[in-house]
Amino acid sequence: MFGSFAGFSPKFLKEGSFLDLFKSINLDNISPMLGAFWQNLPLIKYLIEQLAMSHEDRMNDLRKFYEDAKSDKWEILIAGQRVQIIKKNDFEKGELQFGTEVVSSKNRSVACLLGASSGASTATHVMLSILGKAFPELLNSEKDKALFIDIVPTSNIEINKK
Repeated sequence: MFGSFAGFSPKFLKEGSFLDLFKSINLDNISPMLGAFWQNLPLIKYLIEQLAMSHEDRMNDLRKFYEDAKSDKWEILIAGQRVQIIKKNDFEKGELQFGTEVVSSKNRSVACLLGASSGASTATHVMLSILGKAFPELLNSEKDKALFIDIVPTSNIEINKK
């Protein structure tokens, strides 16, 4: 196993539609999308170069680590994919976000994690962020905070309640 090489898909889910990206474009997000594009031209160039690589180009990269690698013994597999987030900044320009973000509805009836799937090292922090957004009443009083800390002892951290 060796990798990874960058890829591209207009699908938002592995089994999604090839139209997902195009259906998501509207008047509210075209400016942030173009802003993110222009601010990340070196990244765009890198991605295009990665997409243009042949099997032999990839094998030559592998041979820098494993000289005896034989092209006919290696195949390309798609391991996974990640949807990148483009978020408006204070100047209404788009910024590419590489991490994760907890978002919730205005009435707090639903909260979720957008971006890369969190691993074990961030799962607790993500869950505490979701609890803080979805159930801010858990942290209204000192009694509630103390109870919450009793339930989740490692939660004695500041929870972002945006």
